[in-house]
Amino acid sequence: MFRTIMLATALSCTPVLAQEGAETAAGETPSAATFVEFDTSMGAFVVELLPEKAPISVENFLAYVEDGFYDGTVFHRIIGSFVIQGGGYTAEFTKKPTREPITNEADNMEPNVKGTLAMARTADPHSATSQFYINVADNLALNHTGKTNSRAWGYAVFGRVVAGMDVIEAMRAVETGPGGPFPRDVPRESIVVLKAQKVAAPATPAPEAVPEAASGDQ
Repeated sequence: MFRTIMLATALSCTPVLAQEGAETAAGETPSAATFVEFDTSMGAFVVELLPEKAPISVENFLAYVEDGFYDGTVFHRIIGSFVIQGGGYTAEFTKKPTREPITNEADNMEPNVKGTLAMARTADPHSATSQFYINVADNLALNHTGKTNSRAWGYAVFGRVVAGMDVIEAMRAVETGPGGPFPRDVPRESIVVLKAQKVAAPATPAPEAVPEAASGDQ
């Protein structure tokens, strides 16, 4: 039980300042073949979004991408056996203002397995804004199991890494320690998002990024 509590705690993010009256991106629900490339200081990786499974999360994420919000942000939390988290802070640990929180779609029952992309949040199940994480292990303790409390709600998966998993593996292995407002798990050398943008489908998806079955609780 202690391990499960620690997993959920590690993914919570401090409440983010929301911009009142912020509008979401105009247009229809994204198509099922939507890809976003993250060009980072450690290399590039591509994620495929899952609008048929998590339409609210995908629309929210794409609004940030299209606004250039993620450009210049860092992956501020890395736990090599757990997750890589980013999407909220600059290299100077300035927290960026965000849009309004979105509804938690973890009840789509998409599992938190290695290579998947999910929304980070606070203890409030419906508090996710811009921050996201990439599972670098099968984290079944983060899955939706009910709606009775924060932990049971789980964390909403809305995409998966389909190219550049070697970059993710390199990220998970970096040295970490205290940094900015965080007492631990911050990369010693900043991993910066140089550019996040929609792209065409990658030529060769990475099979290891989408495991066929979860290996068990971490």
